[in-house]
Amino acid sequence: MLQNALRQIAQRTISTASRRQLENKVAEKQKLFQEDNGIPVHLKGGIGDAFLYRATMILTVGGTAYTIYQLAVASLPKKQD
Repeated sequence: MLQNALRQIAQRTISTASRRQLENKVAEKQKLFQEDNGIPVHLKGGIGDAFLYRATMILTVGGTAYTIYQLAVASLPKKQD
């Protein structure tokens, strides 16, 4: 009984996988990224790329500032009362 159930699950998985055909969008993406419109390639993907770029820049600048602050704190000795 367990073998029949496993066989049915395997058969369903294999048979339904062939029905799902994805559309090839490579040509469209190539046109988008090769177009000379003055936009940097890392921002040509749209609003998602712009958001990821800005988030990366904010995290980078913030991390650099925090690192410099921590180095300054570590390099200055504490006052002893």
